[in-house]
Amino acid sequence: MRSLFFKIAAVLFLLVIGGIGNLHTAQAVGPLKVCAENPRYFADGSGKVILLTGSHTWYNLVDMGPTDPPQVFDYDAYLDWMQKLNHNFMRLWRWEMVMWDTQGNNPAERNDNTFHYVNLHPWPRSGNENALDGKPKFDLNRFDDEYFNRLRERVIAARDHGIYTAVMLFEGWAMQRITGVWKYHPFHPDNNVNGIDGDVDGDGNGLEVYRLENAEVTKLQETYVKKVIDTINDLDNVLYEISNENHPESTQWQYHMIRFIYEYEKNKPKQHPVGMTFQFKGGQNSALFASPAEWISPNPEGGYRDNPPAADGSKVIINDTDHLWGIGGNQAWVWKSFMRGMNPIFMDPYDGLVLGKKFDEKWEPIRKSMGYALRFANRVNLTKMVPRNELASTEYCLADASNEYLIYLPEAGKVTVDLSDTKNQFSVEWFDPNQDRTSGAGTITGGEKHTFVSPFPGDAVLYIKAVK
Repeated sequence: MRSLFFKIAAVLFLLVIGGIGNLHTAQAVGPLKVCAENPRYFADGSGKVILLTGSHTWYNLVDMGPTDPPQVFDYDAYLDWMQKLNHNFMRLWRWEMVMWDTQGNNPAERNDNTFHYVNLHPWPRSGNENALDGKPKFDLNRFDDEYFNRLRERVIAARDHGIYTAVMLFEGWAMQRITGVWKYHPFHPDNNVNGIDGDVDGDGNGLEVYRLENAEVTKLQETYVKKVIDTINDLDNVLYEISNENHPESTQWQYHMIRFIYEYEKNKPKQHPVGMTFQFKGGQNSALFASPAEWISPNPEGGYRDNPPAADGSKVIINDTDHLWGIGGNQAWVWKSFMRGMNPIFMDPYDGLVLGKKFDEKWEPIRKSMGYALRFANRVNLTKMVPRNELASTEYCLADASNEYLIYLPEAGKVTVDLSDTKNQFSVEWFDPNQDRTSGAGTITGGEKHTFVSPFPGDAVLYIKAVK
């Protein structure tokens, strides 16, 4: 009996320790849904409103690099790194080409410093003849289990780290940007055993695969999308993105795919949000807002880089540096986006394997501030918080008027906050995003405008909360 007691005690101890260790890795509870009360954000199955923010990099699903085959990405290390930064969101990247050049050159005239191979694709390379890259042709009527097993495993691993994944279904940037890259796409007639030719007009560029111009191609794409959904439908931490930076003429194809996902998932156990992102080159944000997508990522048009417009709740806006700079942005952009009711995310060079420097310190303020913003989002009642530019002299204010105010000061100095509509008592707190430090500033009473002076050099965040 005594032995049994100690065994039970040991098990309970392990469970408690395990629970403590996972307090900071809260997993998704139910698929995200647009929050009915504050549609600038998603809410999880428990009703908790979620700010999505974090880093993403090009090879977090497929392997990519200058060797053939490329080295396998250390995904576990990447997730641990994101978790330490308090990030909760990534785009999980698809790459359609088997090889490409980061400088946009023809791979046939490659520069070995910028030329990259891509490993893992949805279809197996099982043909008896070779494709244009010298490897077996694709069989587009079958699926490669390794690809879909990895997709599922990586979404689950992200879930276990408290991270949501936007699963990218197609990638449209490379076809436009890189000369001659159509030769390295599975839908090129010399690369598959099925007689599929996505180049409808024969101009040597297969952009028609994103334009509903070839019924066979569209059917193959729909079958692939079904396979993705079947693979991960039961998981809660899933969103879908139709395509990365596809061309403006892809609009109706993207709308079709959005509706196709909704239709296919409606009779599945779970339904997940679908997004449409900036169309390169020359796309208009109006096409995103007019889409049936629940979330969008805009281009710089309208000030999304330096002075983002306040989100009105017509779409959940995931403001992505990838579509604003490529690789770029700054700490101020994170806080401006947050105060305007958006979800900021960063295109991160990460370890520099494809582009940029390895863990470049230049981008550390962005990475850290996204984690700090999420920390605030989890403190406030985000369900009630909306952009209220008129309440702060800096015009960066997220507020549940009379209860909570978050205000960003882009530079050192003072800010005037209009508390005229309430006689509540408030606690005042300053946060320094440059040093991750907080300074209390006592209490005040509403009923008038108050001017506050930042105790920190550089930019700062002011948090005012009603004392109950």
